[in-house]
Amino acid sequence: MNDTAPMKLPSTIVCPHCGHAEALTMPTDACVVFHECRGCGALLKPKPGDCCVFCSYGDTPCPPVQAARAAGADAHGCCARDGAR
Repeated sequence: MNDTAPMKLPSTIVCPHCGHAEALTMPTDACVVFHECRGCGALLKPKPGDCCVFCSYGDTPCPPVQAARAAGADAHGCCARDGAR
């Protein structure tokens, strides 16, 4: 049962406003729902249906989504409450 890929924590977020790319390490114990772009200062928020800024603007999905995908489960709204997608 050791066929799961290791969790990937580095992710590069690209600002949709100015294109600034920033390499970050995702936390494993919290969702990041806001991120201030260091290029233009825009406050990034998740797109509708995404749980966090990493799932919306990063090149790697957040750890809960990675874990759900590895388990073959539906990864939508991994951090959402009340069934929000």
